[in-house]
Amino acid sequence: MSGETRDKLLDGALATLVEHGIARTSARAVAAAAGVNQALVFYHFGTLDELLAQACRRGAEQRVAAYRERLDAVRDVGGLLALAREMRTAERAGGHVTALAQLLAGAQSQPRLAPAVAAGLALWTAELERVLTRVLDGGPLAGLVDVAGLATAVVASFVGLQLHEGADPDGAERAFAALGRLADILTAVDAVFAKSP
Repeated sequence: MSGETRDKLLDGALATLVEHGIARTSARAVAAAAGVNQALVFYHFGTLDELLAQACRRGAEQRVAAYRERLDAVRDVGGLLALAREMRTAERAGGHVTALAQLLAGAQSQPRLAPAVAAGLALWTAELERVLTRVLDGGPLAGLVDVAGLATAVVASFVGLQLHEGADPDGAERAFAALGRLADILTAVDAVFAKSP
């Protein structure tokens, strides 16, 4: 029962972030969303910040795991971008972008959240680094690009575009279209490189 209560609280924390935002996320609101007594927040996690930190880590682990098989199947930059477009829609619809935005906002004013948010982003970065290493291997950019840095930049850009889309959907769509054209160019360069003696 203890593990079940913890899971309810973790799920309740993310649901509360989505529904009420970081400023109105309280132990009372999380407990209500989880359907448990407020005292259990402190019994299981000690503080609300620790609950939010663990919810962030767990949420990132779940989201990365949900896409791992698809990421493993990506073979080129175009395929990665196509998956990113699907993820963009699914993550927004599932409320995951809103939860991440709230956690990022909270980390600005509540430094205890920053390590957990950074760890969640690092899970995505590590996963993407694996994909980029495989996709770029043998191409013209192999050995020329800091793949770890590129993975960090791509994750930061994806998060930024997701947040941007909430305020300017047309601008975000143009940005994704521009990335699509860039992917086409890289694919063409790869094809030329593969044919050269």
